[in-house]
Amino acid sequence: MPLVLGLDSSTQSVSAVVLDTDSDSIIHEESVSFGADLPDYCQPSGFIPGGENGEVHSDPMMWLDALELVFSRLAQSSVEMSDIVAVSGSGQQHGSVYLDEGFIDTVGNLDPRETLKGQILSHLTRQTAPIWMDSSTTVECGEITRALGGDTEVCSRSGSIAIERFTGPQIRRFAKTSYDGWELTGVVHLVSSFMASVVAGKSVAIDHGDGAGMNLLNLASGCWDNELLEATAPGLRAKLPSPEPSATVVGNVSQFFVENHGMDPNCKVVLFSGDNPCSLVGMGASKPGKVVISLGTSDTLFAAMPEPRTDPNGFGHVFGNPMGGFMSLICFLNGSLARERVKHSLGLSWSDFDREGLAQTPIGNLGRGMLPFFGSEITPRVTSSEAVYFGWPEGEREPAAVVRALLEGQFLNMKVSSRWLGVSPETIYLTGGASKNTGIAQTVADVFGVPVSRLSVPGSAALGAAMRAANAVCGIPLDSLEASFCQPDSGSTVQPRDGTREIYEELEQKWVSALHEAFPLLKD
Repeated sequence: MPLVLGLDSSTQSVSAVVLDTDSDSIIHEESVSFGADLPDYCQPSGFIPGGENGEVHSDPMMWLDALELVFSRLAQSSVEMSDIVAVSGSGQQHGSVYLDEGFIDTVGNLDPRETLKGQILSHLTRQTAPIWMDSSTTVECGEITRALGGDTEVCSRSGSIAIERFTGPQIRRFAKTSYDGWELTGVVHLVSSFMASVVAGKSVAIDHGDGAGMNLLNLASGCWDNELLEATAPGLRAKLPSPEPSATVVGNVSQFFVENHGMDPNCKVVLFSGDNPCSLVGMGASKPGKVVISLGTSDTLFAAMPEPRTDPNGFGHVFGNPMGGFMSLICFLNGSLARERVKHSLGLSWSDFDREGLAQTPIGNLGRGMLPFFGSEITPRVTSSEAVYFGWPEGEREPAAVVRALLEGQFLNMKVSSRWLGVSPETIYLTGGASKNTGIAQTVADVFGVPVSRLSVPGSAALGAAMRAANAVCGIPLDSLEASFCQPDSGSTVQPRDGTREIYEELEQKWVSALHEAFPLLKD
């Protein structure tokens, strides 16, 4: 019974999922919450509270304690650890860990009688790790952009304009503000490659999927970009692991996990990737033609891409697809926060967002619409404190129509903002809490004009990591893995309704005109 293990080191937890490749089933899931299980770190949400000037950091030793704990729980469960033949993982994207040259020797000779933290702590040259929520590097983003000659050049090379939370600007800030710490640094790892190094017992490469979220990787070549490296920090190339394909098998699991947790010494380790690239796989959308929309605090849209096309407006990001090729990710800050705002301000319930509630208003809302930005937005990049309404007669904003305008505005924004991908979706996979609402799912289907299938994949990042391990080590075809683990919920598919295409084509034109009228500084 060959098993594969997928790990996910996310913002708030380290999780694991174990797949049985014979029965095509998930046989065990495990999770360690930083707040609940490791309260001594005082990081209930996975980061150190109270950071100044936009700093959001985490303690990488907390991740190691959680990794040990999740392996201990797996070993105490019904899982036969010696049957695990392959392991891979995912890590929260953009986080970075700074270590001295001695880390390489220590991680290659981990002592099973000591804790991971006890052996690795002394090798940190930066005691905390900036993570994806950090926004302290605006100055550094500007410096990198000017050095390269503008946003367009940075984006065409790396897949994104210089972004505060990305690793390159974070490295530059550290090199500028801590000269001694930077000089002592021998290797800079991402969260994914750091955790993979510990599991594999060697300092491993950075995979293309996660490496593309650094503003350092050249998408066309798959190598570190010389100009971006030079614009970021002195001597950076020597401190970065090499970038490698995501399916690379880096060796066997560390003896630390063999002796302490019963792992097979021949268990193979596949390069870890970022959480978004792994979620693409776990959602069954790693091939072009399927688009995933995740409805959460912020909404995200991601999809596989046949070629490394970049967003000319700089709103979207291009990462490496762990299964080959590329993927896009577009984030919309005004996600559930906007839906909650409308719900509470109008005294509504979620049933008003469902099919019956929306049935009180016509599709397209008689040309009445909304720019649904109740706060600053990054797609498109606007500063707003209230939504903008257009096409409404004075005093006629009945609640049902406002709800429809909000949802149609959110999904028209997604459709317009993702057109640069050059991908015509055949299916949209909808996930996240709001995906259970049939009215919301129906609006997505109508606006995009394609079927919407709802997924309730638990831990898609850990699942995607396990699927990657099964594919790379066991040779199980991706189509087979998707058929077993990535099927839509039974009866959950929603079809676009007849006659909606023309209605939304007309409303889209009005929506775009209203956008440029309200925010004239936006690029075309």
